[in-house]
Amino acid sequence: MDRRLFLQTSTAGIVDLVLTSRGSMFDFKTFRDKQSYSIVMLGDTHFDADPSVYHSKMTSPSNTQKAEFTRNANMWKSNCPSLVNEASNLIDESTQMVFQVGDLVQGDCGDGDVHKQMLTDAWNFMKPKWKNLPFVTCCGNHDVRGTNAQATYLNYMPTLLSGELDRSIINTNFCFSIGPDAFIILDVNKAVDDDLLYRMLQASDGARYVFIMAHAPFIPADIEKPRWLVLHGNDTTAENAARRELRAEFAKRNVIYLCGHIHTTEFLDWEGDGGRITQMTMNSVWDVIERGWYIVANEGISAYGQRHKNAVAKDSSLKDESALFAEYQPGVKAYSRSYAAGSYKLNVSPSGVNIELHAGNSSTVSHTFNVR
Repeated sequence: MDRRLFLQTSTAGIVDLVLTSRGSMFDFKTFRDKQSYSIVMLGDTHFDADPSVYHSKMTSPSNTQKAEFTRNANMWKSNCPSLVNEASNLIDESTQMVFQVGDLVQGDCGDGDVHKQMLTDAWNFMKPKWKNLPFVTCCGNHDVRGTNAQATYLNYMPTLLSGELDRSIINTNFCFSIGPDAFIILDVNKAVDDDLLYRMLQASDGARYVFIMAHAPFIPADIEKPRWLVLHGNDTTAENAARRELRAEFAKRNVIYLCGHIHTTEFLDWEGDGGRITQMTMNSVWDVIERGWYIVANEGISAYGQRHKNAVAKDSSLKDESALFAEYQPGVKAYSRSYAAGSYKLNVSPSGVNIELHAGNSSTVSHTFNVR
């Protein structure tokens, strides 16, 4: 069967269930013949150009934003195009699609029409590289950052994604299946639609593997502000209860959670709540040459939470979130963090799941993460 036709056909039941709230549960046995496949993946890309191209209408950008504009312009002159070209070389007969984990663009355009042009230019640069495979992205905070940026994204991107999946995608939360596996795409930039999310999770029951793809991590990342963009991340009694309830639902399904946002290549395997969550963050922001190499910065169970602890020790204005890390630390079974940027290949088969990192524009595998 043609790869694109296979993917389009296999989305029908679960997408109809989620978007229209009617229809029966998806029968994952229908396409049991598709036991093994791959997905080429990119982390954050922050597509951009010289500041005069996309940011001239933005009033009073901060120093941080100005630095990001300069960073992006420089890396998209050389490093990132070669990274994308290498990603295209990872495509083979097993590859079903290409996925990008959000922050496709920098945003900060100061104008909705310019923001649409930035999204269009990013899409038109990358899409032809993928050899007619579907290209799917989730919504990142930069994708909706700036004047009228969110409305522009919501009016524009679901239409593109509908064409890629040949289904009616009506918002930034949706799902599909490949063979016996479920894929749930989440927008973590706004209040979580728990009703929709739980319906998608229920629809995934019976799947061989359940993948959740979102821009930001679910298990709090070891950064200065770990609750940033985390689902139900506000430190209130109700939000903490909702987060733990959701965590239990993820663990029950042994979720594989794929994300970006923190501009690192980071692997975390956690067991608890009667199950397992494996989280992998991916990064394609190749701003300095050193990110083109896979070098481990932190590794080992005891390393999780230490970066935040050190940051608080140096900056008393930061909120100490040690209790949040302490909640997860007993269940951490593996942890590693690298500043590497690159492209990734998700390999799925009956014998397991792994992710291959190609750091920078390397044609060889820099490291393999065993996920299942």
